[in-house]
Amino acid sequence: MNDILDTPNDPHNEWLENHPYESIVIGQVARSVRTLTLADIQAFAAVSGDTNPAHLDPEYANATLFHGVIGHGMWGGALISSLLGTVFPGPGTIYLEQNLHFSRPVRIGDTLTVSVTCTAKQDDKKTVDLDCLLVNQKGERVLYGVARVMAPTEKLRLPRIHAPHISLFDPEARHAHLLALGAHLEPVVCGVVHPCDADSLQGAMDAHHAGLIQAVLIAPEKKLRAVAQQAGIDISAAKVIDVPHSHAAADVAAQMAADHKLEALMKGSLHTDELIHAVVMQPGLRTGRRMSHVFRFEAPMYPKPLYITDAALNIAPSLADKADIVQNAILFAQIMGVAEPKVAILAAVETVNPSMPSTLDAAALCKMADRGQIQGGVIDGPLAFDNAVSPHAAEIKHIVSRVAGQADILVAPDLESGNMMAKQLEYLAGASGSGVVLGARVPIALTSRADTATTRSASALLAKLIAHHNRSQSA
Repeated sequence: MNDILDTPNDPHNEWLENHPYESIVIGQVARSVRTLTLADIQAFAAVSGDTNPAHLDPEYANATLFHGVIGHGMWGGALISSLLGTVFPGPGTIYLEQNLHFSRPVRIGDTLTVSVTCTAKQDDKKTVDLDCLLVNQKGERVLYGVARVMAPTEKLRLPRIHAPHISLFDPEARHAHLLALGAHLEPVVCGVVHPCDADSLQGAMDAHHAGLIQAVLIAPEKKLRAVAQQAGIDISAAKVIDVPHSHAAADVAAQMAADHKLEALMKGSLHTDELIHAVVMQPGLRTGRRMSHVFRFEAPMYPKPLYITDAALNIAPSLADKADIVQNAILFAQIMGVAEPKVAILAAVETVNPSMPSTLDAAALCKMADRGQIQGGVIDGPLAFDNAVSPHAAEIKHIVSRVAGQADILVAPDLESGNMMAKQLEYLAGASGSGVVLGARVPIALTSRADTATTRSASALLAKLIAHHNRSQSA
């Protein structure tokens, strides 16, 4: 008998049925089909811990005898296990033995047909031997072997348990992709203001060596070199300007920017208000718009970068301040490649409530956009956080909007809510972020003193892109 069970693991089939030992016959076959994707390789590496570069590093893999990335060999073994455990014999099966022979590599895009064939039964122990075979779309054998299992003795029909959702998020790859956005542009001269701790100094020098900036380190030189020596950071490639303290560093940096000697600034280990006060006090750095901060986040569960403003500068912005905050964020998103950013003006609710000033401001900002007082984006509000980022939440609340569920920019009602939102994304949602200040004549890479060197170099990239945009506008 050659009873073939073609089982493509239809996700719409909500039930699993097994084949008890007594019903299994010699020659009975079960099959499934699966195509290898990059996500499969990444997920298998994440679960197994097998980060062999032959599977994950194209440059390394191209130099091997396989001439390209290949799937993990045991991914094929897992397909056999899946077929045995869910289809034939199915639920109740206990794996006893498995040998495997690997004939050919499996590459991304290969479609494998997995088959198991009953070749023997042992009545005393209720065990079954099965030939296992994987062939690719060309009919080539890529893996084969023999499995021995203890088959179930009772007929079972069970609800299908759906596999947990795995969200693949590689912060290092995202960081590399972000830095690549400015790879074709020459570095900009950037004043790094008082980088007198290891993280801020390392971030500045990482950005310098990555070609993002030409670092000008403005700090007490003796203290700066002591930090560099202790942390093992080579600062010989950067220019150093000696100043007595952090206040002087901010003043000197602002003056140099006003004198067109610097195209960008980068915050070191001084307090934010020290640096911003120095910039505000320089008439040559004013643009007519209020300065505001924008975070750029990449969150594992959101399909695109998310911009949050203002979470660092403006404590309780007025309506006029918010108009500038929104306009700054729109301009920034456009520089980052979002042609027409979708802007969600956040509040606790999505309806206008006279008792909640944030909803009134949101409605006014939308009308200002209608009248051309804010340009370049699609603006809607008030919107609560959930219906700003979740299409499902927006649908449940019957919100018809071009912004709801797909916002690019989230505008917080005040600094406290914006700051909490940003830190929750970073510390609870695993988002990777960077930040920059707009509204002055030069961009300011502004990060927290607790931020890593990676975050600081990413923020330097943002400043670089803005500086090049400013060049093009003044040309």
